[in-house]
Amino acid sequence: MRTTSNPAFRNLPTGGGSGNYAGFGQPYGQQYPPQQYGGYQGAPPTTGERPITIDDVVTKTATTLGVALVTGFVSAWLVLSGQIAPFALAVPGMLVGLVLALVIIFKRTPSGPMVLAYSAAEGVFLGAITGVFEAIFPGIAWQAILGTFGVFGAMLVVYKTGAIRVTPRLTKWIIGATVGVVVLMLGNLLLGLFGVNMGLRDGGTLAIVFSLVVIGIAAFSFLLDFEAANEMIRSALPAKYAWLAAFGLMTTLVWLYLEILRLLSYFQND
Repeated sequence: MRTTSNPAFRNLPTGGGSGNYAGFGQPYGQQYPPQQYGGYQGAPPTTGERPITIDDVVTKTATTLGVALVTGFVSAWLVLSGQIAPFALAVPGMLVGLVLALVIIFKRTPSGPMVLAYSAAEGVFLGAITGVFEAIFPGIAWQAILGTFGVFGAMLVVYKTGAIRVTPRLTKWIIGATVGVVVLMLGNLLLGLFGVNMGLRDGGTLAIVFSLVVIGIAAFSFLLDFEAANEMIRSALPAKYAWLAAFGLMTTLVWLYLEILRLLSYFQND
């Protein structure tokens, strides 16, 4: 079974070690047998590289988020100050981020510079979008940022305390729900091109409910991302895989932030 719905973790290797390193850590008494979800434990690493630790994951994730925040603030400032049109930043940022994401996902070896470049591109994209929303609804940007990090922190606490355990059934449910909402969003987009309104993105009651559902799924996706990172640590993968964990968390954060921003705009319209 796949460990997570996040495609960032699709190329995790099968190597692994003793798993005696501290991780995000649900209580040790609640851990599952070694076969687990990812199935990438086995022989000890033969590359001679230092195994990944929780400090590696935290440091790389913080660095990745820091780059996105910096480029995002600059992008939003340029839009709000009228120095550049939003689409002149949003479109290139989105396209560059998409290309880099695909390269990272299909690349066999994690690359720190490539993950940082992806983070910078996403920051430019999100900053431009945020600038537009902030110009229309002053104060919405900070609300979305605080909401995003609030959800992230809450789900990390939930994972660490073992309040919700990442079981095979939960994993299947989250993956299925993610696929479902993606299909609905694509269907809504395609039908919208032909003038058909499904009501999922028009700011009405159904749109609000749909956004809340998507936010819930994105929040639960963090549990799978934490579990994937924890499996890397337990399997003693090389330290460079911390960049892959950071990339996976970043993609979920981008999804969550955009959905929270959209939901907040619905309430502003009211």
